[in-house]
Amino acid sequence: MNKNYYAIIMAGGVGSRFWPVSTTDFPKQFHDMLGSGDTLIQKTFSRLSKLIPVENILILTNEKYNSIVLEQLPMVKQEQVLLEPAMRNTAPCILYASLKIQKQNPNAVMVVAPSDHWIEDETAFAENLQHCFDYCGNENALMTLGIQPTFPNTGFGYIEYDKTDVNPIKKVSQFREKPDYETAKTFIKSGNFLWNGGIFIWSVKTITEAFEKFQPQMNALFLKGVESYNTAKEAAVIEENYALAENVSIDYAVMEKAENVFVLPATFDWNDLGTWGSLHEKLPKDDNDNAVVNATVLLHNSSSNIISTAKNKLVIIDGLEDYIIVDKDNVLLIYPKSKEQEIKGIVSQIKLT
Repeated sequence: MNKNYYAIIMAGGVGSRFWPVSTTDFPKQFHDMLGSGDTLIQKTFSRLSKLIPVENILILTNEKYNSIVLEQLPMVKQEQVLLEPAMRNTAPCILYASLKIQKQNPNAVMVVAPSDHWIEDETAFAENLQHCFDYCGNENALMTLGIQPTFPNTGFGYIEYDKTDVNPIKKVSQFREKPDYETAKTFIKSGNFLWNGGIFIWSVKTITEAFEKFQPQMNALFLKGVESYNTAKEAAVIEENYALAENVSIDYAVMEKAENVFVLPATFDWNDLGTWGSLHEKLPKDDNDNAVVNATVLLHNSSSNIISTAKNKLVIIDGLEDYIIVDKDNVLLIYPKSKEQEIKGIVSQIKLT
């Protein structure tokens, strides 16, 4: 296994569209959302550890999730868990982790991956990732794995590449914001657009140089304490400075500004598991398109529902179509799948009451 390979698992999100299972105290990456026996972060760690040494996998998360990470990933040492003292989007935490890795190994090549996505063909994923590692190990490239779109999704950003490019790895023309439905249809029809799945690959040298060029203020902030990284003094330095960083995504901070950005169209099946509806797509279903997690069900005249409860809870439903039914602790959610994007707003309302 290549000692120069590193990974950063992003595990600080709340996943509020999966409420009431996903909460600020225990978000979705720490749940077995698929009923497979493993939580999403456990599946992500396992997938990456087939190519990357276990000791080279870092987990970026909020301070409040530290004990959950260590409990679910017992093979991980405390120094591999990077704790964010404040929520500052993806750019600051990626810079922080990159500087730590660079100090440890200036020859490192790294992947940044979300902790809560679903990837079925893990062999294809490993092959795609190896292809990117090989490229970034030899080239000054900021890379991403682009997801082949299957329908005109308006919930994802898109990556446009030159359609005349016949190489497997393609030069990115531009990143596109989440489109409306008609625009998304034109993207799909053109054939040279991919979904932005938030999986990035680069050498530590390339990404730190990019931050120095495009985010000099943020770069200077994190370099102030670089001598403390990987020592006992690191936590105090991060606690003091982290919240001063700009709240900005890696896409906006670096990727949309750089010229040396490339994309490999992924050959694996992928789902961001962003909503109950997206989870419904990936679960086994009965003859009436109902998907069930843990529950024991008796269904009449009901179709296209997703039902999630505690293990072996008996659920009897008659006459429901295209609904989310979730029973978790003291909350029962019965909500149309067509309105699933509103769940995040409902959670905010509940917090205010």
